[in-house]
Amino acid sequence: MTIHIGAEPGQIAETVLMPGDPLRAKWAAETFLTDPVCINQVRGMLGYTGTWNGNRVTIHGSGMGMPSLSIYANELIKDYGAKTLIRIGSAGAMQEAVKVRDVVLAITSSTLSTPSRGIFKELNFAPCADYGLLSAAHSAAAAKGLTPHVGGIYSSDVFYDERPDLNEQMIRHGILAVEMEAAELYTLAARYGCRALAVLTISDHLLTHEALPSEDRERSFGDMVEIALQAAFS
Repeated sequence: MTIHIGAEPGQIAETVLMPGDPLRAKWAAETFLTDPVCINQVRGMLGYTGTWNGNRVTIHGSGMGMPSLSIYANELIKDYGAKTLIRIGSAGAMQEAVKVRDVVLAITSSTLSTPSRGIFKELNFAPCADYGLLSAAHSAAAAKGLTPHVGGIYSSDVFYDERPDLNEQMIRHGILAVEMEAAELYTLAARYGCRALAVLTISDHLLTHEALPSEDRERSFGDMVEIALQAAFS
């Protein structure tokens, strides 16, 4: 057990999927895993371990934002031996070609700041995904008849953004989407020699202001979970 995770040793798999929302972790575990068992509910942050196609998998919430994700990812890696961490979450599109419901696979994640920023001091560290996971996720998406967008995303440290000038530069430089966690996940994976990837579903659009209706979210997010699972065990 750790400060934030109540699981006993051996209850967490080496492969962990990390949605931000703990209730989405519950939904994903009950929908996609065989015999899921709740292994954490400290502070309401739910985690479940079960099997997928015979492989042990943990699906554990990360909370919103990089500071929250950093807590859980650190403990999952250092205390429970997680080796593969895949963020499954929503994102806001920043390019016209990226549509609501589309899947984005993040090669890199730009950011103004992460909880790890103090380590690097003057260095602008470039956090990136594990190529093997990225390639496998792309193949898994193609097998489902999907064409994912692959490229850079932006991990913001605020939800209610008041920097339209910064958004303009993100769009100008081809950033596909904005979310709030991947940059720190990729940085921690690099630090500890783990594999990481962010598989994202576009839930809203910064340019068109379109948003995915709540009744459609489960179906669209289901594709994302299946892609992540296939990628983890390819």
